[in-house]
Amino acid sequence: MFDKSEGIGKDISSVLPNDSIPWYKKRHLLILNYYAVSLALLAAANGYDGSMVGGLMALPQWYKFMNYPSGSWLGFINAAQSLSSALAYPEIAYFANRWGRKKGLYIGYFFLVLGALVQTFTPNVAGFILGRFFLGQPGAWWTGLAPLLVTELTYPTHRAVLTAFYPCGWYIGAAVAAWATFGTRNIQSDWSWRIPSALQLVIPVLVLPAVFLVPESPRYLISKGRLSEARAILTEFHAGGDENSALVEFEMAEIERAIQLDTTAEASTSWLDLISTAGNRRRAFISVSLGIFAQWNGVGVVSYYLPLVLRTAGITSATNQTLISGCLQIWNLVLSVLAAAVIDRLGRRAAFLTSSVGMLVCYITISGLSGGFANTGRSAVGIAVVPMLYLYYGFYDIAL
Repeated sequence: MFDKSEGIGKDISSVLPNDSIPWYKKRHLLILNYYAVSLALLAAANGYDGSMVGGLMALPQWYKFMNYPSGSWLGFINAAQSLSSALAYPEIAYFANRWGRKKGLYIGYFFLVLGALVQTFTPNVAGFILGRFFLGQPGAWWTGLAPLLVTELTYPTHRAVLTAFYPCGWYIGAAVAAWATFGTRNIQSDWSWRIPSALQLVIPVLVLPAVFLVPESPRYLISKGRLSEARAILTEFHAGGDENSALVEFEMAEIERAIQLDTTAEASTSWLDLISTAGNRRRAFISVSLGIFAQWNGVGVVSYYLPLVLRTAGITSATNQTLISGCLQIWNLVLSVLAAAVIDRLGRRAAFLTSSVGMLVCYITISGLSGGFANTGRSAVGIAVVPMLYLYYGFYDIAL
């Protein structure tokens, strides 16, 4: 999976060590990859929230506490977390360039602890929603900064796989949340949903040692003129301490050149350049549309409203709903990790097109089966929705 030079360019391939030693026998790369995988697990915060809220909707105890929300009010309860994240993203970009990538991760931890405690021990509906609003912050800070740090810190031949692995952390959190709600479904008190609310602290706390130890981005350090610090990090983690490494020299020069080009481009361009030529308009359209379609693909409906989707198919038992959710998250985790491992061979465009077409076909089928069950009441038609949901997510995982 690692130590191959495809996709990184001939120039950098020529300066890679040619010692034939596997990466897993090199201590510095083991530590570096431990940091990268740990940072990817921060994505579990978003995954936990998405799966947990869907699981809570299967619990009558939660519905009773929340005064049986429905319609737009239920939608607002779900949207509180995303609204909070949307408000944070503009500040995160500025923060990353001004104060670095690592410090912002701690801000995410602050809001995670605050939000989890408020949501777990809230005495009323308003407190639950406020807790969800706070929990939108860590997802935003970690999504904005952790992948950036992974990309800028990882070893060149490992970068594509480890960057692609980051979204897979979403399903680790989702799986933990799904099985947590499955395990607490028969508790007759409010602790049936309070326990899953508290457990969202577990994975980020386990990752905290790596967050403390991971170095700052070499690119950020170079952009601030801290060249000796950046060189020391690259020497330690990319060259195993070899101060005469040709790879480190190449990377330092490459990063400095990239920063200089960015600075020059920033001084000579404006936002109007996005639409100034036909080529730029096409690139801008692709960039914007991909961002929209990545969110507007129906996965959010299934993630946050899975119990409601299952009810339309006649599956109303809390046990069955939470069991289906738990197994679905494990399925997603396995497929997303496999897809990340072969992304260099599969290709981004092929993965995206396969995913899009497959999701479209599955979504149409799910809608038809749900409608068929509503009209006929035949249980076989409703149950057929379940394997189609698995296929739907399987296609989504390919391009995650």
